[in-house]
Amino acid sequence: MSRQISIAFQTDKSAAEYIALAQLVDRYDFDVVSVYCDAPYHPSYGPLLLMAPHIQRARLGPAAVSPFRIHPIDIAANTALLADLAAGRVYIGLARGAWLADHGIREPDKPISAIREAVEIIRMLLSGQTSGYQGRVYQIAQYVHALYPLPPDPLPVMIGSWGPKLSALAGEIADEVKVGGSANPELAPIMLRYIQEGEQNAGRLPGSVGLVMGSVTVVDEDRDLARKLAKEKVSMYLPVVAALDSTLKVEPDLIKRVRKAGEVGDWVTAGRQISDELLDRFALAGDVHDIIQRTLALYDAGVRRVEFGTPHGIRGENGINILGKRVIPALKDYVWRG
Repeated sequence: MSRQISIAFQTDKSAAEYIALAQLVDRYDFDVVSVYCDAPYHPSYGPLLLMAPHIQRARLGPAAVSPFRIHPIDIAANTALLADLAAGRVYIGLARGAWLADHGIREPDKPISAIREAVEIIRMLLSGQTSGYQGRVYQIAQYVHALYPLPPDPLPVMIGSWGPKLSALAGEIADEVKVGGSANPELAPIMLRYIQEGEQNAGRLPGSVGLVMGSVTVVDEDRDLARKLAKEKVSMYLPVVAALDSTLKVEPDLIKRVRKAGEVGDWVTAGRQISDELLDRFALAGDVHDIIQRTLALYDAGVRRVEFGTPHGIRGENGINILGKRVIPALKDYVWRG
């Protein structure tokens, strides 16, 4: 399958801003447009429904929704409505989610089972079945079914994960696995092994499930300024994701310094703790050449889709324009040749 390029947005914007961003990205050859679903920001589907009428080519979906925050029956209903606006171009993105407890959201005792059940429930409802569902985590009465227009075809499912168990589950039942918050090519072969274990268990062909990696992206003519901003943005989630990358050994004292600065909102100080080498494991940052080379390294490591995440540039609109006008053409040329 061909390699793809996508762009993702944080859901912290006004309705008018979501529409303007959709109109902007539609000028360029992005394969996928995603929005996050991080608490306490807007849940994904409102922004996606605002953006969908203005995006004519790219696939759309959430990257990713936690079924512990939004129930699977609501994910199914929202997905069907989105699919009505963007027929044939919608994907479903699910993940366990991060920082849930901080926002009063309880994760079930069996989170991996819950993700499996969520996928089964969503597919059941979107296919028009009326058999109900009795799982270990979710139970739905037999008479419950979708009372809205349904998409004519099954929709692809992406599962967000860093770990072996959930990635293996995705290898069994999903179409893509996304590693969010990483730009580390050394991690890709490890994730692919996890996925392949699930593919094998389910009797699927190797490579049935594509690997997606997405991260903070900052591109600008001023390389140093782009990388400085990227360090500040990465510092917001580094204390969580650094421990998830088995290829890295990040000093605990560094994590403590980053967390301490972040707790008081001093992201400048937090960013100063991050070396250039560490930054390149967690972000795509710098000038056009940097972004192209780091993305190609991910492709060469086996990543099928690379997702450029917020904030995109020193000024978001300028960053999107640089990605669209200069980065995408170079990457598409690689895809066509590769």
